[in-house]
Amino acid sequence: MNGWRELKLSDFVELGKDQFKPDQNADFNYIGLEHIEQERLRLNSVGHSSEIASNKFFFKTGDILFGKLRPYFRKVVKAKFDGVCSTDIWVVRAKKNCLQDFVFYFLANWEFIDTANASEGGSRMPRADWNFLKDTKWRIPERDEQKAIAAVLSSLDDKIDLLHRQNQTLEAMAETLFRQWFVEEAQEDWVGKNLLDVIELVGGGTPKTSVAEYWDGEIPWLSGGDIASSHKSFVVSSEKTITQEGLVNSSAKLLPRFATVISARGTVGKYALLSKPMTYSQSNYGILPQVEGCFFFTYLLINHAVSELRSSAYGSVFDTITTATFRDIVITVPPHEAIQDFEKMVSGYFMKKLHVLTQIRTLEKLRDTLLPKLMSGEVRVALDL
Repeated sequence: MNGWRELKLSDFVELGKDQFKPDQNADFNYIGLEHIEQERLRLNSVGHSSEIASNKFFFKTGDILFGKLRPYFRKVVKAKFDGVCSTDIWVVRAKKNCLQDFVFYFLANWEFIDTANASEGGSRMPRADWNFLKDTKWRIPERDEQKAIAAVLSSLDDKIDLLHRQNQTLEAMAETLFRQWFVEEAQEDWVGKNLLDVIELVGGGTPKTSVAEYWDGEIPWLSGGDIASSHKSFVVSSEKTITQEGLVNSSAKLLPRFATVISARGTVGKYALLSKPMTYSQSNYGILPQVEGCFFFTYLLINHAVSELRSSAYGSVFDTITTATFRDIVITVPPHEAIQDFEKMVSGYFMKKLHVLTQIRTLEKLRDTLLPKLMSGEVRVALDL
């Protein structure tokens, strides 16, 4: 291909290794692997430097953060602010012969991810090996074409970011309405009850992993990671699936569309809505409404109570939410008619959120289809003369 050169990885990228030592008085944004969405090339949250207890790396706005632990998770983002990150994340910068935006998409391309997987060292906690990768060779276009490729892919990511902001606005509007109806304008004659009087808590389960017939079916099965990656949104897919046989022969429960799920162990208190019927592990709870059909009220009720749920979680190794945790939370309960009226008002926000999420997934699929074709030269971008 005209204008493409073969270069070693270390010829066009380098690692930033400026170390940050724990300092409770420091005020930096912190990114760990848990803050980067799997495969989606975006953050799901941001931590704070006061929460960390070991050395980390500094990064700057525009740096590329590449998760080297289990690289097949494709945890790659471009930093939009300065901060510190886990040492299980490489801070990557383009050298002068390459553009930073292009390098971001180069590292997010599955060809590079697969190569990073092949370089893994360690069995229990596999990590990409820079000493191996730095000498791997790649065909790289000249800067003008790098710029054009990055522009095409960035335009899709800009649209994706805009849609995510739309959904955040819809979520905030629904939360505001909930507070207005049931907190700020709560009536004196409403009855105080515990949370379990208003919701139905449903435990999860896992089919035997030793029985192959129970797995890889048509029924989504959620882990805590699936829920965390869809926090405050809709879960649309799962990493693992089970069969009808697996459902019948286990304690797993199939919850209906629009039910809420919440992580009860590990990363406690992450919650989401189901976009279709799904099952989930015993490390999570399903939540159904006691008031028939009022799924979105129930979701917003959990949103309202989640801080208290998290603060009440306990455990010697992992924090845990139990049935008692829900029972100990007392809320003021309005009449069923008020809940049903609220459900009718707020349902449009959530249906719009689900529609926008479908658009996001379509754009992500388009970006990830174009990415390898542009990086390989199979599809070329017209350059401005």
